[in-house]
Amino acid sequence: MSLKIRLPQPGGVSVPEWWARLQWWSLRAARRVESFLQQGRPKAKSGPLWGQQAVGAAWGALLSRNAWMAERLRFFRAWRADPRGIGAIMPSSAALASAITREVGSHSGDVIELGSGTGAFTRALARRGVAQGAMALIETDPDFARQLRRDFPEAQVCCLDAARLAGEPLFGGRTVGAVVCGLPLLNMPLRQQVGILRGSFSHLRPGGAFYLFTYGPRCPVPRSVLDRLGLRARRAHSVILNVPPAHVWKLTRRSSKAI
Repeated sequence: MSLKIRLPQPGGVSVPEWWARLQWWSLRAARRVESFLQQGRPKAKSGPLWGQQAVGAAWGALLSRNAWMAERLRFFRAWRADPRGIGAIMPSSAALASAITREVGSHSGDVIELGSGTGAFTRALARRGVAQGAMALIETDPDFARQLRRDFPEAQVCCLDAARLAGEPLFGGRTVGAVVCGLPLLNMPLRQQVGILRGSFSHLRPGGAFYLFTYGPRCPVPRSVLDRLGLRARRAHSVILNVPPAHVWKLTRRSSKAI
């Protein structure tokens, strides 16, 4: 049986076939798991279904009480609703969270995190010494945003599109020392990428850095966008143990005249 996958190519950036296939099969698996947890197992072709819905509901309640599993359930529900917007099939690993926050700490001052999701990078920032009051967490998903407010009550949680970050009042107008990005920029149109970068660097003080990750070997921000905005990109870290393996990139201004 041949498998036909048709995914749009945002901003002229091609999506590897293996990644498209992984997303497709993962979406099928997620739907079956969700069906089991909410309504019982998918209906069989024959045989009684006695007790299956009750079993599914019981498992759902049990897993929801486990913090680790509850986080992953929230994540794949959000991913199922918007696979391209979420950009990954699982929350970021502890190894990736450690790598992307390695150069950030209390010395950075205020920090912006884009696409905070379930808080994997947020917790890593806290372990690095960044106080909750020094964090601005930008998240578009209302459910994620509500959970972030519960988990990090002293942080500034903003439920908005990161492409509209420019002009958003953060930290009383103070500039920040770092931006940590958990958004799948590779999946986004170039116009949206430019909006996110312009907005982020409008809050970033001179000498500050923008950190992001990708699952491919190249920087997810095209050279044309970097040149247009006056930015330089450097691969900072590689995380082979992540699933799939990931690379952390660091973006900085080329000169004081850049964005």
